[in-house]
Amino acid sequence: MIENDVGIGPATQPGEPTPQTCIRVARQAAELAVGAADEAMNAVIRCRSGNTTRLEDVMHAAHKEACEAEQYANWAEQWEADGVTPYVLARYAARAVDAAVRAQTTAGLEATAAALRTALQRRLTPEEHAERESARRREEARREAEERAATGMDCDNRRRASMNAYFAEDFVPQLGWSAGHVRVLEAAETGRLYRRDGQVRRAPQPGAWSGGRRVSRERTQALLAARFLAAVPRRPRRDGTVVLIPSPMGQVALELARLYPAGLYETDRAAYEARYARVARRGRSREDTKAAARRLPLLDSSALRLYRRPVTLVEQEERAKREAENQWEDEGGYCFGVEMPHPAAEARGESAPAKPQWDAAGPHPSSPGTSRPRQDPPLATPHRCRASSGQGIDSTVRVRTVVSRTRR
Repeated sequence: MIENDVGIGPATQPGEPTPQTCIRVARQAAELAVGAADEAMNAVIRCRSGNTTRLEDVMHAAHKEACEAEQYANWAEQWEADGVTPYVLARYAARAVDAAVRAQTTAGLEATAAALRTALQRRLTPEEHAERESARRREEARREAEERAATGMDCDNRRRASMNAYFAEDFVPQLGWSAGHVRVLEAAETGRLYRRDGQVRRAPQPGAWSGGRRVSRERTQALLAARFLAAVPRRPRRDGTVVLIPSPMGQVALELARLYPAGLYETDRAAYEARYARVARRGRSREDTKAAARRLPLLDSSALRLYRRPVTLVEQEERAKREAENQWEDEGGYCFGVEMPHPAAEARGESAPAKPQWDAAGPHPSSPGTSRPRQDPPLATPHRCRASSGQGIDSTVRVRTVVSRTRR
C-alpha cells in the first residue's frame, strides 16, 4: 500500500473522477494485465523448440506486472475500509493502469490498457478550458512572431519554402550541374553577363559593356543550348554585344539549386560522368553517348509546375501599397495618404438648378385663368449611348436632355 499517501490530499473536487470510476478502472486494468500474463504463458506452452528461455523470462515479467495490478485493484476496492482519501484511491487506479500497460508491452501485445487513463483525467471547467485555450493561442502567437522575425515570411510562405526545398532534393541531381553552372546563372541574374566577339564576360557595373571578368564559355554555351539562358541583343547593334539573362526555366532551376546545393557536383568532370552514366544505353555508339552527355538535360516539367516562389512580408507590404495606388487611379478608390477632393460649398450652391420663385401677392400659375409664362426653347446636351438595332448591330444615337429655363 502507498503508505505516505494514506489520508493525504483534499476530498473529491469538481471534475475529479468519482470513487466508483476509480474502482472500475482499477479492476479493468487488473483483468487486462492478467490476460497478458496468460497469453505469455500460452506462448511458452505452444513453443515446440527446446530453447524456451526467452519466452519464460517474458512470462515471469508479465506475471509480476499482473500481480502488481491485481494488488492495486484490491486496495482500490477496500478504500473505504482502509480509510484512505479519494486522492489516494485515484492513485491506486493510476498505478493499476500503469502495471497493466507494462504487462501488455512485455507480452508483446497492444497496450490497450492505456485508454483507461482517459477516465482518470480531471474534467476541466469552462473557465479552465477558456484559460487553456487563451494560453495556447498566446503561445502560438509568440512562436509565429519568432518565426516571422527569423525568416521574414508568414506561415503559408514558410510552408511553401519547405516544399520547394523538398522538391529540390529530387530535381537538382537530375540537372547534372556543377557549382560553376550556378555561378554563371547568378552572373546572368544580375543583368551584367554579356557576350561579344566570342568572349563571355561579367560587366563591372550595369550598362558598362566593356571589360569585366571572364566567364566560362563552355558552361555558358551549354546553359544557352539547354535554354536555361536567353540571349537579348543590345540596342543599337553596333558592336554585336548580346546580353544573357536567365530564362523562366533557368530562374526556377537556379532557385532549386540554391535550396539543395548538395545535389551539385564538385567539378565539371564529375558532372559530365554523371550525365554520361545516365544517358548510356545499349546499342548507342560511344560518340553518340559522349555528345548526349555534353548536353545539359532540361528541367523536369513537373518542377515548373510545383515550384512556387515564397513572398516575404516586405514584398507583401510593397505589393499592397502599389495595389492601393493603382486602385485610386483605375477605379477611383481610396488611396492611403491622399485626401479625396471635396467641392466647395459655394460651388455646390451654384450648381443646383434655381427653382422659379412666384410673388406671394400675385396669382399662382396653377390657378384658373392664369397663363403660364413663355419659356425659352429647350437646350440640347448631347450624350452618347448604345442602342440595338433590329438586325442585332449596335448603333450610336444621340439623346437630348431638356433643361427648362424660366424667362425672367
